[in-house]
Amino acid sequence: MSSIDDVADQERDDAERSELHEECNDDPVDGRDRDAELDDPRAGHRGIPVDAVCTGCKRIKVKRAPDPDIDVDDRDLEPADLTSFKHVCHPCGTATWWNPISVLSGLIDAERRDQE
Repeated sequence: MSSIDDVADQERDDAERSELHEECNDDPVDGRDRDAELDDPRAGHRGIPVDAVCTGCKRIKVKRAPDPDIDVDDRDLEPADLTSFKHVCHPCGTATWWNPISVLSGLIDAERRDQE
């Protein structure tokens, strides 16, 4: 594969990642209730609320990503600051890799208010 092909592949991957991120913004048009998704035990019990995409079925759900080992407020994190993580995907019926595509700062703020 030539370097031109490598660049084209990277640009296509970046465009797909950008489209996924846009789909996951807190937009009422998408019809998702992220607060309810986070309250579901299947989202996980510890970690940072994120929208993540399953590498198996490509479904996007709220999950809890492991805290990164950096000294930054959770609300200031970017998806690139987080690593892929393994978590159960119920439609896939197995543990799969999930890629964070959006840090849900609104849910982080709501959790902090609830703890006060």
